Amino acid sequence: MKIFMTGATGVIGRQAVPLLVQAGHSVTALGRTPEKRAGLQGAGAHPVEVDLFDPRAVERRLAGHDAVINLATHIPHSGTAMFLPGAWRVNDRIRKDGSRILADAAIACGVPRFIQESFALMYADAGEAWIDETGTIQPARYNLSTLDAERSAERVTRGGGTGVVLRFAGLYGPDSPLAHELIDHVRKGRAPIPGSPEAYFSSVTNEDAASAVMAALGLPAGIYNVTDDEPLRRREYVDTMAQALGVAPPKLPPAWLMALGGSLVKLMGRSVRISNRKLRDAAGWRPRCPSAREGWKATVDGIGAAGIADRPARARTAR
Repeated sequence: MKIFMTGATGVIGRQAVPLLVQAGHSVTALGRTPEKRAGLQGAGAHPVEVDLFDPRAVERRLAGHDAVINLATHIPHSGTAMFLPGAWRVNDRIRKDGSRILADAAIACGVPRFIQESFALMYADAGEAWIDETGTIQPARYNLSTLDAERSAERVTRGGGTGVVLRFAGLYGPDSPLAHELIDHVRKGRAPIPGSPEAYFSSVTNEDAASAVMAALGLPAGIYNVTDDEPLRRREYVDTMAQALGVAPPKLPPAWLMALGGSLVKLMGRSVRISNRKLRDAAGWRPRCPSAREGWKATVDGIGAAGIADRPARARTAR
């Protein structure tokens, strides 16, 4: 299959490109800088430079492909940066205008399959209940454009193609800057994950998210949750991280912080026990890490568990 991919140098794309190439697919991957294009070429892809907001240029590049995988996002580089004015403006443009232009080009060129990334944590708080793809969607102000991206995939389906939406849960892995930031906080005894200790948090490793992208090449049109098998309650989630790091369980943010943090904190504080059953049944997909218990151990091991876990002990000895 000849595949056109955006977001190929992101946390999912970096994992997905080698999987696709190893499976025998020809991957044309968008790279914005010479360094990123060199990396894509080294992974076996065919790197190209194209303005995602230029409809004619995008259409020219898409001609002759069998599938579009749109993983393009522009997520702020740190938790603090997420709260800065205008932090999500570029991401909004990518999800709203970039996805629309890609979908228009796919329809015009007759590309039969369009795979669009999305965000599972925008489901409404459901308490103890499991959430499937029919669950109520309640995006916050900062991520309303996620629905624009989903509508682009749906429009490909209405145009006679196969539009697939992958709603990814909270992503993490050894090469994720936000995972590194979270690890640093936990090592210092705090976990900046808002919400009740008993509320559920759904997550998935970057590696398992990439394998879901592979599976999406054979899925029927529709929306699919991409999450691990067993979402954990927040208390267990952060304790699992601490255990993987060999440090004491961290403190969770106080409840009053929810009222001060705005829509982003309130969204991240929801209890979302998301089910992956639809994807498992439709594609036979199984996450390599069934829960964050295995996922954070694999993440810490991937970063270098001994080096991370030993640093506090060495600091105490030095004093």
